[in-house]
Amino acid sequence: MTRDELRAHIAAHYAGKMTPLESGKVEPFYTIEAGDLLSTCWALRDDSQLKFDYLCNLGGTDTGTQFEIVYSLASIALSHRIDFKIVMRYENAAVDSVQSVWPGANWYEREMWELYGIGVRDHGNLKRFLLPDDWDQGHPMRKNWTAPDFIKLPEVMT
Repeated sequence: MTRDELRAHIAAHYAGKMTPLESGKVEPFYTIEAGDLLSTCWALRDDSQLKFDYLCNLGGTDTGTQFEIVYSLASIALSHRIDFKIVMRYENAAVDSVQSVWPGANWYEREMWELYGIGVRDHGNLKRFLLPDDWDQGHPMRKNWTAPDFIKLPEVMT
């Protein structure tokens, strides 16, 4: 399936759930609503034309005004990829765990929770693995994070 065929298939079958973004320079890139995450992930994995059987990456981002969570998927069998993101406000930021779809999401979701403070519902094992167990200084990847010994460097704009 070519990228254009992939985009056409997603437009035909997931138009109400996935909105295309122009920023997908290499792979098709979409946004989805947090409430549609789990059902959309199951559908993308189980769709015989897509077979997105591999979660390549999952990562949180703090833009300074909101959180974005980016998921990168691949089909090993069909050799194609897509990315999608969920945009959410800081207050009570949480998503459903996708471990039931792709078990490898476990550590990615724990990292996102630990470093950004984005909740992961139904994860079952949200415990620290990067920061000390007794860490009490907040979430260090947030733009507004500070600590007594932290020196903020200026941001470089390219």
